Amino acid sequence: DASGLLAPIAGHVGDGNFHMAIIVEKGDDAALSKAKAFVENLNALALEFDGTCTGEHGIGQGKRAYLEREAGESLDVMRAIKSALDPKNIMNPGKIV
Repeated sequence: DASGLLAPIAGHVGDGNFHMAIIVEKGDDAALSKAKAFVENLNALALEFDGTCTGEHGIGQGKRAYLEREAGESLDVMRAIKSALDPKNIMNPGKIV
């Protein structure tokens, strides 16, 4: 309500997963800016409560910026595993950089 955004939620919150679709009209830069700030706050809150911001299917393009904050030093291990299993970086290129 406070954001003024339209953002329906669907999910299976019993196991802590929910999916939000923030609806922003194309070309509405003010609403897009509000949506980005809202997502930043939502991810920070999830991490503050020891949750995840990556979702059940892994890290999405829009959430890569939060992966280091969530995974911390273990991100180096993830990179090493990714490199060992996918030396040509053809599976999900650019996801763990």
